[in-house]
Amino acid sequence: MAATSHSSGAESQAGTASVRASDKQRILLLFAHPSQHRSEVNRPLFEAACQCPYVTAVDLYAEYPNFDIDIEKEQQRLRDHDVIIFQFPFYWYSTPAILKEWQDLVLEYGFAYGHEGTALRGKTFLCALSAGGKEQAYRAQGYNHFTVRELLQPLEQTASLTGMQYLPPFALFASRSAREEQRLDSHLKNWRALLQRLHQGTIDPQTVTSLTTINDLDFGGDADSSVLNPMMPEKE
Repeated sequence: MAATSHSSGAESQAGTASVRASDKQRILLLFAHPSQHRSEVNRPLFEAACQCPYVTAVDLYAEYPNFDIDIEKEQQRLRDHDVIIFQFPFYWYSTPAILKEWQDLVLEYGFAYGHEGTALRGKTFLCALSAGGKEQAYRAQGYNHFTVRELLQPLEQTASLTGMQYLPPFALFASRSAREEQRLDSHLKNWRALLQRLHQGTIDPQTVTSLTTINDLDFGGDADSSVLNPMMPEKE
């Protein structure tokens, strides 16, 4: 079986998180794809994230093939990271089954919410997803009637309830033709740039909160000063 997770410091077999790669933002990427053998988009994104020394990338289906999720291990992973990313194909306007199971079990009362449930407060949360339909289909007058941001509102509310800062999703539309139309390479480039900016803490949440997708940021060339946090350095 392939490795189920990748960490800059390599988590121990006991599941305890290891030494951080730097004093900047630590990223936890939870990847869920029920049919990876057919994945032309999500698998390359996951593999790219695995190459980043500041990302702990976890393949949930590989780690928990029987859905026997280790709640304490997953809660410790959340405690040990500053940015939480759900990566998944946007099937039927929702997350894959194991990611919903993960939410139901891991985000417990007293841990993630409730009077003493403050473990996630102040962390950053976003989704990285692929959608088979074109972007034009995700709007009020389109085939799907709602934007992808609107369809993700249950996760946005989850972030709000648990005290996390929600960022718009990083999305690839018309994903089935992305490789053929040579859009995948640029998407991967933007993905790496997004991960780096999240690690550096240079995205101002208040500036991007009104965006439908975080793809609307300018990832090419010099960083766009309008979306950077002026209190943080642009480069390491």
